[in-house]
Amino acid sequence: MTADVSRHWAGPRWTLALLLAGLSTLGPFSIDTYLPAFTGIARSLGATPLQMQQTLSAYLFGFAAMNLFHGALADAYGRRPVVLGGIAVFTLASVGCALADSIGMLVACRALQGMSAGAGMVVSRVIVRDLYAPVEAQRMLSQVTIWFGIAPALAPMVGGLLFDAVGWRAIFWLLVAVGGALWLVNWRWLPETLAPGAAQPFHPAPLLRGYAQMVGGGRFLALSVASGIPFNGMFLYVLSTPVFLGEHLQLAPTQFFWFFVCTVSGVMGGAWASGRLAGKVAPRVQVRWGYRVMMGISLLNVALTALLPPHPAWAIVPIAIYAFGWSMMTPVVTLLLLELVPERRGMASSVQSSLGSLANGVVAGVLAPLVMHSPLALAVASLLLGGAGLLAWTWVKRRLPG
Repeated sequence: MTADVSRHWAGPRWTLALLLAGLSTLGPFSIDTYLPAFTGIARSLGATPLQMQQTLSAYLFGFAAMNLFHGALADAYGRRPVVLGGIAVFTLASVGCALADSIGMLVACRALQGMSAGAGMVVSRVIVRDLYAPVEAQRMLSQVTIWFGIAPALAPMVGGLLFDAVGWRAIFWLLVAVGGALWLVNWRWLPETLAPGAAQPFHPAPLLRGYAQMVGGGRFLALSVASGIPFNGMFLYVLSTPVFLGEHLQLAPTQFFWFFVCTVSGVMGGAWASGRLAGKVAPRVQVRWGYRVMMGISLLNVALTALLPPHPAWAIVPIAIYAFGWSMMTPVVTLLLLELVPERRGMASSVQSSLGSLANGVVAGVLAPLVMHSPLALAVASLLLGGAGLLAWTWVKRRLPG
């Protein structure tokens, strides 16, 4: 059941997209800003490269664990309380990161950041589907993704400048300011879109059984893999930026933004294409086109990496094209997934985000440290991650309604 949009949002649609993009981008922004300061944080806290990698994996595993409950809480208590509570906890955790005097404290506060940052990402997707029918929801999600792409492009540049000028703690104080501003904006304007009488009771034990049934159904898990695992084909490079950009491509921290600008431009371009194709091209065709882009450029990336020495000119552009393909197909797959459980969209969004974040955490904590020191290993791993998503989509597309 979709709501009367005008009752919840009186302004232009792009302003709602901007508000929801701010919620979605909080998690990626808090990763991308501190990546250029990895080596400086390690020196300051006496941490090893493996311990620094744990600040990423702790964040992502915290994100995955709590995402199981953000959507269910939003189904039970409303969209606004979950969003505002999540932003508040994130802001306090950012204060802890800024004040950390040991790597253990930093890892713990990063985990708390991850546990809270996902609230906005999960609930924003639910709000879109609350308000819009499928075709309009796809256009709206595409607009959200376009706005969403701006902050991650700026984040590493801002983080690198702050690190060089003031030190790494200033990066986390920036996150405190961003969290505070985001809380105030959403307190003032975020609509409550949970329909009266539609609240679902929150009981953890039955919810966990419901999650198990949802994932065990096959179709839901396959759609989650189809959208989430290919994301890691480009996220692997983001996680490996200190080594990939700093060592392999010989870029200074202040030059990292070129990689993020190109990659996020791909994300924004794919999202724009998805919005333009909504209602004009069958959803399954759009997903097929996205996978063709991802797999074709992944094969080319492996060939270029194997035959040529590392260079930004041919090492960064393939990742941006891959991002275009992923962004073109993922709004469609996300909406197909939410339609499997229309009465519990919050729960569905939670499980999708949790599974994706769990995969991100494994990639950050296990796969990235194994392959980041070899450009060819990175390219092959990216190809395999995209291929895993393609296999899942190939299996599930014939089992979907319609």
